[in-house]
Amino acid sequence: MITPEQEKWIEGLSDRVISIVPYDPRSEELFESVKRKIESVLGKGVEICHIGSSYLGISGQNEIDVQIPVEKEKFSIYIPLLEKVFGEVRKIYPSRARFEVRESDKKIDLAIVDINSKNWTDNVSFHNYLRSHPLDLEKYRILKEECDGLTTREYYRRKIEFINEILEKANLEK
Repeated sequence: MITPEQEKWIEGLSDRVISIVPYDPRSEELFESVKRKIESVLGKGVEICHIGSSYLGISGQNEIDVQIPVEKEKFSIYIPLLEKVFGEVRKIYPSRARFEVRESDKKIDLAIVDINSKNWTDNVSFHNYLRSHPLDLEKYRILKEECDGLTTREYYRRKIEFINEILEKANLEK
């Protein structure tokens, strides 16, 4: 099931066709390279998380998702520091600031995220659940591969439905 808020977000997406590619075994190495660059300006004490398909070791959109969960008040400090390394911030949302960069030939979707936002806590629950439930992780891999060639809008509709189902399961385990 998709919430009205999620439906509104999906409707704003494009009809661009997405491509799903197999897991890239270089993902962890590329993540570590980006992490070192982030640490060079934010310091080694900052939490830097590899998330998404590449973190889960499954097929995806040929990108690496990197998130820096912090108190929202730190956005104004971190954004200018990260801009020195990764260029201008692409978009600032209420609970995240997004950069799009490249590492070697790989797109890196880098975001500073509000550690107290529902999006962040749901993201953590989703990834933790899949890492400890291989059958559901395999279902997610298959779903993503079946989405190859769909529009962005249809891809995210299917993905969000799956994520919501997993979050329900994760909440039942608490």
